[in-house]
Amino acid sequence: MPGRNTFLRTCPTTRNRDHPPQPDRLQRGGFGSARGIHRPGSYKEAGGYIIRDLFTEDRGGFYEDAALLDRLVLEKLERIAAEVQEAEGWKWVSAYIDWPHAHGMRRTYPHEVELTEEDIAAHDAAQEELERLSAEWEDKSEDLPPDVDKRFAELEAEIEKFGGERYAYDPDEIARGGVFVVLNYDGEARIERGFIRPEDEAPEPEEPAAQDGGTIIDGVRVNRDGEIMDDGEHDEDGNHVSALETEDEEAEEDGKPLSDSLIRDLTAHRTLALRLALGEQPDMALIAVTHALAAQTFYRGGGDAHCLEIRPISASLGGHADGIEDTAAAKALADRHAAWASDMPRDVADLWAFIAGLDHASVMALFAHCAAQTVNALKLPWEQNKRHAHETADRLATAVALDMTAHWTPTVRTYLGRVTKAQILAAVREAVGEDAAEQIADKKKQEMAEKAEQLLAGTGWLPIPLRTEPPAWLADEQPQAPVVADAMPEADSAGTMEDEPFAVAAE
Repeated sequence: MPGRNTFLRTCPTTRNRDHPPQPDRLQRGGFGSARGIHRPGSYKEAGGYIIRDLFTEDRGGFYEDAALLDRLVLEKLERIAAEVQEAEGWKWVSAYIDWPHAHGMRRTYPHEVELTEEDIAAHDAAQEELERLSAEWEDKSEDLPPDVDKRFAELEAEIEKFGGERYAYDPDEIARGGVFVVLNYDGEARIERGFIRPEDEAPEPEEPAAQDGGTIIDGVRVNRDGEIMDDGEHDEDGNHVSALETEDEEAEEDGKPLSDSLIRDLTAHRTLALRLALGEQPDMALIAVTHALAAQTFYRGGGDAHCLEIRPISASLGGHADGIEDTAAAKALADRHAAWASDMPRDVADLWAFIAGLDHASVMALFAHCAAQTVNALKLPWEQNKRHAHETADRLATAVALDMTAHWTPTVRTYLGRVTKAQILAAVREAVGEDAAEQIADKKKQEMAEKAEQLLAGTGWLPIPLRTEPPAWLADEQPQAPVVADAMPEADSAGTMEDEPFAVAAE
């Protein structure tokens, strides 16, 4: 539609915190990537000094006092957090520059709520008018008149408002929960709601206690040590009477429950039959597996709400790659998870009906999301026995055609500042050519890394751990690219890095 454009913001990555704080590089028109919510004027008014770089085209520079910059940003985030708390009523709010990976809290999400008839009518009217205007101006070549463009904006805002009102947090969750306000990868404030501290969790209902001091768990009576209690009967001499023996007539009174041992016997047969039947119905098996995964992925205590012995594990990545939770990929994954969480029924007991009622494509999408949460392709130095797992991760990357150039670029922060000069030159030589490598070969580490970042920009070069092997049919058609660079060493390892401190430049 002419006259209405959508603009995409290119977002650089945040500062790497594996190194001591260094002066932050200025971007044209404002703070660097990690400080986008402030402007240079605020920094200078607080007594900060900017080191100007006279040899750059954009007349950029560096913030000399990184600690002051952090304090200014944190103060701004705290003000935003206070505004959110006052407007929405959360029990607590916390502001951080970096995402608090080890918060250890459960998260809740908003759920769909019923709109009033008046709201539904207003929403339908706005939607109908928007569709009518869109059809009216779709094929016209001239730009939209200002009044029509304004009306488009008003209708879109109104529809978006109704969309936001369709989902809301439970008032009890707001009263017990809180909000994190964190600096996002694009330099803006990132507001994440719905976190429940362990001490604020609602108490779980306790299992009923048996009169003999035992506890009944899943229909089985156990003692305080978790051992199954003997529930069989004994004769006059104290000998155990098998549950399979015919009970005497006095035991056949109306209303007497079946013995626990008999229930275990019967349900064992039922379990065997279910295994056989489920293996013959792939579509229902997909629903059952998806239910087991979703129950544990989206619900507190969901591990007891399914009958499949499947335990999904999702390794936290924040402790292995600093700032990874603030990347665009992490935000996209979090948004997808939040969208599914908002659609989930509030009670896990209703989850089976919800999944069974989805169309096949939606079940597959939910299954894929839950399965994706368990992917672990980490290579850790203390896990030397996971060679087959790493090989499987490589095959998975090939199968999904993983393109890491869409999620990662070689910069001073992400790679070039953390490897040796020889490895920097090898990367430039492989991606650009021998001449380009020779041009920066005599430079100091700081300048070499910055120049290499510029040379590698847009080339699609990746270090070996991030490369995806092409499928076999494609590899047979194309010659294998020569491997020039060595594998990346462990970051900050002694004896392999040059101890040359350098400022962290913006991208």
